[in-house]
Amino acid sequence: MDIKDTARPLDGAGVSAFLRSLPAKPLLLGLGEARHFVDELGELRNELFRHLVEHEGYRSFALESDCLMGLVVDHYIATGEGTLDDVMERGFSHRFGTSPANRELVRWMRAYNEQHDDKLRFFGFDGPLEYWAASPRQALTSLYDLLDGPLPSGVVTRETLDELLGPDERWSNEATAMDPSQSIGRSAEAQRLRLIADDLVALLDTQAPQLSAEDRELAELYGRTAVGLLRYHYWMADASPERWTRLSALRDAMMAANLRAVAGRGPALVFASNLHLQRNRTSMSFGDQRLEWWSAGAIAATYLGDRYAFLASALGTAGDDVPSPDTVEGVLSTLPWDHALVDARRLAEAVTEPAPRLSQDFAYFPLNAAQLDLIDGVVFLKRAVRLGKLG
Repeated sequence: MDIKDTARPLDGAGVSAFLRSLPAKPLLLGLGEARHFVDELGELRNELFRHLVEHEGYRSFALESDCLMGLVVDHYIATGEGTLDDVMERGFSHRFGTSPANRELVRWMRAYNEQHDDKLRFFGFDGPLEYWAASPRQALTSLYDLLDGPLPSGVVTRETLDELLGPDERWSNEATAMDPSQSIGRSAEAQRLRLIADDLVALLDTQAPQLSAEDRELAELYGRTAVGLLRYHYWMADASPERWTRLSALRDAMMAANLRAVAGRGPALVFASNLHLQRNRTSMSFGDQRLEWWSAGAIAATYLGDRYAFLASALGTAGDDVPSPDTVEGVLSTLPWDHALVDARRLAEAVTEPAPRLSQDFAYFPLNAAQLDLIDGVVFLKRAVRLGKLG
């Protein structure tokens, strides 16, 4: 098979044809990143999202960024209140607010909402996490404020919550990433907060009919974030060899829960690392350990089935890193187009025994040829010159 027969130029018509080739219209269309901060991929993503909005009925965009910070962005594109500079600073985690493509995306979504009644939504779907985790204060107190009445386990006031939470710095201490003894996740206060969070979520279920749709959506977000954060902090305090595997799995489970909520408003375009959106188990080296866990995409696909679709991305030449001709990316680099949309399963038939790509860029995750049957398509960029710095 000629490699050209597996692909077509990446344009609006190609994207629409790809969607029609799927067994069902996806509620979530995942577009993966082979590397964060590739400006060219961000710009292509924006073009893809505009086409999906204007021609395929998409109204939501979800990014691998703090789900609570994402409320700042969503409020801005809905109302126009505040400034774009402030939104880019306060509305994103992982330095994603510095991305020119993300800035242009927010600007365009706000401009679209000014001119249309059917509004676009923005969602962060990562937890409030780095390798360490934020205080659960915002999630717990915001959920508490939306509910009415005492907790079933007794009267818990805002003052009680503040006393149990203590200074936020105790929770967000970056040193806990490598030193579990510095985590307060298994303290008596944290254990009690886990019970309170469980009671608050149960109380939310009993009061759901009296809440507006907007307040119910917010309360559910705060509830799953509070529970997820307290669970994550509990395992931050664990000193066993399974600690990082457990933490990695918990993070993706939090992502998947947020994605399932986004799917309820679908269809949505989701943008995140290939490792988070793939259907197979994620495997990654971490120090002297090899971690394996199920990705957010795999979890979401378990519940959504054919209503979840995944486009992995892959790069040819990335900065000074050039793929060997016998790798998947090297073979794709012979395509006549700078940007291509590739049928992953036909690609697997055309490239049967590729060599593994050994990238000089530690931040680049090469396309896994053995997993092409779990990918719906590949967005391929022949060259990427503008690579932003990580961390």
